[in-house]
Amino acid sequence: MMMRYAAMLTALLLITWNAHARTIVDPRPDDGPIRIALLLDTSNSMDGLINQAKTHLWGVVNTFARADRGGRTPTLEVALFEYGNNGLPAHQGYIRQVLPFTSDLDTVSAALFALTTNGGSEHCGQVIDTAAATLAWGPDTGAYRAIFIAGNEPFTQGPVHYAQACQRAAGKGIIVNTIHCGAYDTGVSGMWRHGAELAGGAYLNIDQDRILKPIRAPQDDRLLQLNRDLNTTYLWYGVDKKAHARNQAAQDDNAATMAPQAIAERVAVKAGRMYDNRGRDLVDGVRTNTVKLEELSEKELPESMRGLSGNERAAYVAEQAQRRAALQAEIQELSAQRERYVAEQRRAEAEAGEDTLGDAMNKAIEQQLAARGYTVKP
Repeated sequence: MMMRYAAMLTALLLITWNAHARTIVDPRPDDGPIRIALLLDTSNSMDGLINQAKTHLWGVVNTFARADRGGRTPTLEVALFEYGNNGLPAHQGYIRQVLPFTSDLDTVSAALFALTTNGGSEHCGQVIDTAAATLAWGPDTGAYRAIFIAGNEPFTQGPVHYAQACQRAAGKGIIVNTIHCGAYDTGVSGMWRHGAELAGGAYLNIDQDRILKPIRAPQDDRLLQLNRDLNTTYLWYGVDKKAHARNQAAQDDNAATMAPQAIAERVAVKAGRMYDNRGRDLVDGVRTNTVKLEELSEKELPESMRGLSGNERAAYVAEQAQRRAALQAEIQELSAQRERYVAEQRRAEAEAGEDTLGDAMNKAIEQQLAARGYTVKP
């Protein structure tokens, strides 16, 4: 084993890896990450909305993964609020920040699956104001920053006027997209469209209870196997390393319970740079120069790396990075094939109906990214 590590290290040194594998491969974009905040109504009757959020999360992330600006793939951070739930404090407007901005997409998925619904008052203006004021949006560098608020009651409820909230968000360079769960005209009369217009966003309406017919594709079994293999390349480290591994597996299982589409889209995300675990995984940490292998204690290392010297650590991480890259390449190819297959099946069946949450968000995101100078690959 020692000879194999030494040979691998020598080869890697010839292709610019230094002794501790600290070369920067893909620095963060100069204009900062894309940041989006999801504001979801969790009052009674909104179970369909929450289920769609769970199902379409990975498809929305894949839309961002197809974007670049100036030749750079952006990073993505997501924040999550719930509002309109009687289980939340009345003095806070029945609003809760579930997550601040995070690039840990497994944590976002776990938070969505933990949401429950309960009757309440839906204060749209107040939750927009809260998200715009309390989240760490950063300076307005021209990067895409947007709020997506979804619900079914009039947009006018609560102590904060929606128009003022939307205008304040727009003044900070934050787009507000409104998603009315119900008929288009009802959302217009309920001022959902007006709110979006005030903040340069899109007014969207969806059928929150629509469930797409599941389509199994010939690529599915192989994608699931590749996903299992991909998980073995993660070198979780630090005090929470076991929790990170468990959560990754749990979110695989959660996506699989929703639909073949959901798990397939999650696997596709894991094959790209949007699924970024720097700070948790050594392969991503070394790739982005955010961890120094020689500074980690034995206790912080994954069990498979304990007892290795500095050079052996670098070689082992490089070996897993190489395995991961090969698996991701095959996943990307199969995912593209699956997407074409499913599109053909849906056309053949002429499946019609109002947009789902994923449909609505993806349309708005593509248009708004393009308007801000991002190129979105088909």
